[in-house]
Amino acid sequence: MQLPQRLARFNRYVTNPIQRMWAGWAPTFGILEHVGRRSGKPYRTPLSVFSTDDGVAVLLTYGPDRDWLKNIMAAGGGRMRRRGKTFEVTNPRVVSRAEAAEHVSPRTRNVFARLPFEQAVLLTRQG
Repeated sequence: MQLPQRLARFNRYVTNPIQRMWAGWAPTFGILEHVGRRSGKPYRTPLSVFSTDDGVAVLLTYGPDRDWLKNIMAAGGGRMRRRGKTFEVTNPRVVSRAEAAEHVSPRTRNVFARLPFEQAVLLTRQG
């Protein structure tokens, strides 16, 4: 399943600015800091994030055609603010939800595996 694109546009301009106030602290959320691949402009995107054995998994709730994903693929990574801490993330790779679920921490694996989305991005934590 993939959420509608009009919802993605609404979230970009309405919901995301609100979520940026708390997503870096809340469980299963994080803020991805990345740089525009053409503009060089810094962005902060709130996302659904789950811990993995060596980093994080991000659900692709709107599918893989997202600017934030294109930006981190071009740059090789970015920074993630999660639970009040900021760390570098590298090696972005798009995988199926099932493959990502194998890496998600056992505590949240069952929830992650049942979510109705087809793909996720695995990111390696640095530092």
